[in-house]
Amino acid sequence: MHFSRHRRRLAAAIAVALGALGIATAGSSHAAAGCRVTYTVTNEWSGGFGANVVIDNLGDPVNGWKLTWSFPAGQTVTQLWNGTHTQSGAQVTVTNVDYNAAIPTGGSASFGFNGSWNGSNPVPASFALNGTVCGGTVGPSPSTGPSTGPSPSTGPSTGPTGGPWPPSSTFSNPVLWQDLADIDVFRVDDTYYYSASTMHYSPGAPILRSYDLVDWEYAGHSVPKLDFGSKYDLNGGRAYVNGIWASFLNYRKSNKTFYWGGCVDFSKTYIYTATSAEGPWNRHTTINKCYYDAGLLVDDNGTMYVAYGNTQISVAQLSADGKTEVRSQQVFSTPSSVGTLEGSRMYKRNGAYYIFLTRPANGQYVLKSTNGPFGPYEMRQVLLNMPGPVSGGGVPHQGGLVQTQNGAWYYMAFQDAYPGGRIPVLAPITWTSDGWPTVQTVNGAWGGSYPYPNVPRPPRQVKSPTGTDTFTGTRLGPEWEWNHNPDTTRYSVGNGLRLQTATVTNDLYSARNTLTHRILGPSSTATIQLDHSTMRDGDRAGLAMLRDSSAWIGVRRDNGQTRLVATNNLTMNGSWQTTSTGTEVASTAISGGRIWLRVNADIRPGSGRQAKFSYSTDGVNFTPFGPAFTMGNAWQFFMGYRYAIFNYATQSLGGAVTVNRFDLTTP
Repeated sequence: MHFSRHRRRLAAAIAVALGALGIATAGSSHAAAGCRVTYTVTNEWSGGFGANVVIDNLGDPVNGWKLTWSFPAGQTVTQLWNGTHTQSGAQVTVTNVDYNAAIPTGGSASFGFNGSWNGSNPVPASFALNGTVCGGTVGPSPSTGPSTGPSPSTGPSTGPTGGPWPPSSTFSNPVLWQDLADIDVFRVDDTYYYSASTMHYSPGAPILRSYDLVDWEYAGHSVPKLDFGSKYDLNGGRAYVNGIWASFLNYRKSNKTFYWGGCVDFSKTYIYTATSAEGPWNRHTTINKCYYDAGLLVDDNGTMYVAYGNTQISVAQLSADGKTEVRSQQVFSTPSSVGTLEGSRMYKRNGAYYIFLTRPANGQYVLKSTNGPFGPYEMRQVLLNMPGPVSGGGVPHQGGLVQTQNGAWYYMAFQDAYPGGRIPVLAPITWTSDGWPTVQTVNGAWGGSYPYPNVPRPPRQVKSPTGTDTFTGTRLGPEWEWNHNPDTTRYSVGNGLRLQTATVTNDLYSARNTLTHRILGPSSTATIQLDHSTMRDGDRAGLAMLRDSSAWIGVRRDNGQTRLVATNNLTMNGSWQTTSTGTEVASTAISGGRIWLRVNADIRPGSGRQAKFSYSTDGVNFTPFGPAFTMGNAWQFFMGYRYAIFNYATQSLGGAVTVNRFDLTTP
């Protein structure tokens, strides 16, 4: 990691606290005033930085605000959340959004942004709120952790670096209500990392980052492209429920390298490496055997072992360069009384080797060897049919163990919670005197809450899953994934998300360049602003609820006429072949070139959960449209529902739409 001279200087003095007279309430210039603005650079990398801005109102209540400042060295805001922004030259204006427009006396509002810089990154000298300048002095910055690259996200910061630590006495499960299954979790120094399955979504194998095991943000993907055959391009075939299944992610300190590995299509094992979680990630090797449901242990001397298998559990030793297998042998055969064990994770504690295994989808077992990584192993049950913390969901299982800086152990499992998918839940682990792990329960169940982990104060704030993305950066944020590999020549970001039609089809499931976002539970709302002025006849564009049973709201252009339609009954069979391309259930003519589309999804586990569509012509007043869509909650598709933005052609290519913003909100 290399720190620039600007980074070292800014580490000493970043935050600008501005206390001043003269904030005027919007529309009331004579109101008593007083304010404090705190501008903090939260992290910085080559050519980019992240910042958080807090407005404290010390005067009369404010209802509607604009904050302005001038960058002194040509910096540019590339992405902002918790507000909207414009920039003309050096001058920046940030305007409230509806949910933070009001700032009561003694209250505050905040927003965050990513920016670019060249040469230097000094802090702004002054700010003005609603036209009135605030002046102040420079104060010290909280210490910030290094970052190797930007992690664009869609939300404001959480996990405060100021105030009491921990932020509360307890945390609640799930720690993140999103579909993130087949968890691998580990710590590197003061940072925790989390990997998950993505199957047919690309890029694959997301990496999440946390400093306290509770608040998580997306950092990158281990598999930049599903480079495993043309079916992953929706070319001559489809790869639904193939691709990235349970896989491993770990860090090897001896060469400061992250290793991801997974078996694809029950055929070969692919290993990718990177020196930072953000990437770049590259294919390191291909091993011509399937390490099914694999877990990676990096031993004290840097030797890498892979535990894998279904029922018959094996351990492989990799070569020193991690490119070939040196040795492999079966180390355990699951008793028939237990049934199936899979989902291996491998650990070493106090000289003993452990293989952590799941009995899908209601149990967890552990193997222990005091005789080295190749056994022999003995088995103990960790949990069976344990009630989970989310009502209506399944038994917490699979996932992995992680040890904090202070020596405490935690188990991060997932709980089936369809239609939303499989969601992460966290529980503390204790160890018996003879070295076996035990889940700490609450009244015999996995707790809905536990004491907050005793870990150091985070070096910086992580980004929330809610907020706004205006697609002004140079690349999509790591929270976005395509349905199969995209055609990279037919989309762009930087001035909104521009989607050119990439496929001629009447089937959304066969259309390339459908961009997806995980749904935030227990319920959330996604809204897009869609510019459809350059659609062509036969084009279809909109916002979908995507799974093996799907529905969408969107725009159709036919014979020179543009209509808003709602379509449901898009279905696949158990072989993931399309059985219905949908039924139009609502339609109305529209004019102009811009429309807002919205879907609210209730993904609490259970049957009968609904998604409701609406639209707006001004971005403020929304009209319900079409019948509510009842989501399926069967598990066989594995992945949960996602929000999906699409544009495809039914006649010929050449049309395009632009998504100027995406908002994800919760009630």
